[in-house]
Amino acid sequence: AAGAPKPLPSSGPKSLREMPHPLATSSSEEIGPALTPSPDLLLPRSIADKDLGLPNGTPVDTSSPASSSSLLNRLQLDDDLDGETRDLFVTVDDPKKHVCTMETYITYRVTTKTTRAEFDLPEYSVRRRYQDFDWLRNKLEESQPTHLIPPLPEKFVVKGVVDRFSEEFVETRRKALDKFLKRITDHPVLSFNEHFNVFLTAKDLNAYKKQGMALLSKMGESVKYVTGGYKVRSRPLEFAAIGEYLDTFSLKLGTIDRIAQRIIKEQLEYLVELREYGPVYSTWGGLEVELSEPLEGVSACIGNCCTALEELSEDMTEDFLPVLREYILYSESMKNVLKKRDQVQAEYEAKLEAIALKKEDRPKVPTDVEKCQDRVECFNADLKADMERWQNNKRQDFRQLLMGMADKNIQYYEKCLTAWESIIPLLQDKPETK
Repeated sequence: AAGAPKPLPSSGPKSLREMPHPLATSSSEEIGPALTPSPDLLLPRSIADKDLGLPNGTPVDTSSPASSSSLLNRLQLDDDLDGETRDLFVTVDDPKKHVCTMETYITYRVTTKTTRAEFDLPEYSVRRRYQDFDWLRNKLEESQPTHLIPPLPEKFVVKGVVDRFSEEFVETRRKALDKFLKRITDHPVLSFNEHFNVFLTAKDLNAYKKQGMALLSKMGESVKYVTGGYKVRSRPLEFAAIGEYLDTFSLKLGTIDRIAQRIIKEQLEYLVELREYGPVYSTWGGLEVELSEPLEGVSACIGNCCTALEELSEDMTEDFLPVLREYILYSESMKNVLKKRDQVQAEYEAKLEAIALKKEDRPKVPTDVEKCQDRVECFNADLKADMERWQNNKRQDFRQLLMGMADKNIQYYEKCLTAWESIIPLLQDKPETK
């Protein structure tokens, strides 16, 4: 059942850098100073060792956020990213089913509280359906091609396997959509995007969608350059390392996901057998008065084990698997940004080769080549900054996920142990009464 969703504080007002974005300038505007990646945006050791902790088994930091469970209560987590002051809070809750003549769909309430000057009001509440979230993500990819856009949960489910209108599925999707918006509000650039502002505030988003085609930003229009037929000679080593890491990371997570699903399937099959197994002892106890008390105890014990196993399986399904799938999709999104970066680099290399082949001496590098160089540098800086932020989020998310999984397993076995220990006195006392 869907519980009361907890508000997720989010956002950061700081941009990655205070400088004009070269992709946002028109062809008639003068390009500012070339963007050079800042040393603090590099990823020291993040690819080679520290951030490979999860895929290759290197020990990770064991701190984790406090929770109601015993293990996590003893641990803490620095969940404030870089000490940013938060001035934008967005939550997704209150799913509602709408039945119309042509279709049936679910909408979610998106509540925004902010002190930012870009918003006319301090608080907004709008209703959005999945396709609206999909529209937002497409707009962010279109207008912010150099940045990593958070993934959405998969739209389609296997027919007959999952009921997309069931309470469990809707709650799982609500959590994923809430996380999607949290990722955006946490981002120092994406959170200031005009399309994101409209998504959070517009009462009639469909009206904006219709006129939105004529309101594409200059940066959005410039995304066309990534569709060229150029081929990069070789990635810089740091980006080649990122690509190799993402391949390994998604492969490992995919394997864990498949095995986890098999484990859940086997747990559910075992649960079916346990539910049939317990009542047999109760029926048996009804036939033999002298054994009724211990047999009823065994039946109750198995029932308690059933409840504990059901809770463990639900936790893996609702909390563990969605995080794995989100990060599998996240790695694919990062790979797409890498491909765009490669295309811009290839275009720049092609332009330089074309200049070198020309006989005449040129007094200066053509403007279009300088702009292309700016695009490459912009991609490099933005991608490295987003990769560093993503790695920080990943470490926190997986630390919390794995500690939570350990705690849930401890609780499960403790409940089973307590259940079986409770019937030992019944079995020991019975011979003494004869």
